[in-house]
Amino acid sequence: MKISVLASGSKGNSSYIETKNTKILVDIGMPTLYIERKLKKINVNPEEIKGIILTHTHVDHINGLKVFIKKYDTKVYLTEKMLEDINNIFELKNYELITNYFNIDDLEVEVIKTSHDASDSNGYIFKSENKSISYITDTGYINRKYKEKLTNRDIYVIESNHDIKMLMEGKYPYHLKQRIYGDNGHLSNEMASKYLTEYIGTETKEIILIHLSHENNTEEKALETLKEKLKEKNIDFNNIIISSQNENTELIEI
Repeated sequence: MKISVLASGSKGNSSYIETKNTKILVDIGMPTLYIERKLKKINVNPEEIKGIILTHTHVDHINGLKVFIKKYDTKVYLTEKMLEDINNIFELKNYELITNYFNIDDLEVEVIKTSHDASDSNGYIFKSENKSISYITDTGYINRKYKEKLTNRDIYVIESNHDIKMLMEGKYPYHLKQRIYGDNGHLSNEMASKYLTEYIGTETKEIILIHLSHENNTEEKALETLKEKLKEKNIDFNNIIISSQNENTELIEI
């Protein structure tokens, strides 16, 4: 399996995942031209993308969808509630409704329900040839019932949205601060780090922190918080990547 986070942050999010037999995107919150440019940078032809899997329908996760599927007729994988949201914007014709499990060629996908202020929102566990990627974004918390499923994955791609102190002392209005910090909001650096110290195991090769707020976080704070939590738990792990809003990560292979 291979993965590259093409863009991640408050202004748009999209990731690329590849197996032996398929190539997919998770979300497409950046313009099609941007996505095409970043795919070509990692030697991927956009026409080869077999599917776009949506986590939810907020604009920073679907902004490029309409133009991309019009150009490439790529199938979209989403829940019934997400489909209703999309159809209120434009008619989606090439799609597959998903529930708890589905496959795209040799890519097995398991749904992890997340907690966000959207009509519906998902995280995912991607599996192929005994390798796995845990992908969790845009959630106020992760339900404890998923702990066993999320334990000891090869790669963790997880939201580390805000530094709590920066958020609370920042310029956002009180109601927006409460939304971000609440159970239907976003994971803070502290919460993301806490979950990671519980989940990572001997098989874990890489952690990628995603969806950092451009107002309420910094790469340095996200990384420092995670390293402190790992040290507190006596976990020796250093393969950590911080995703960027306008630059893709390297193409990581496991």
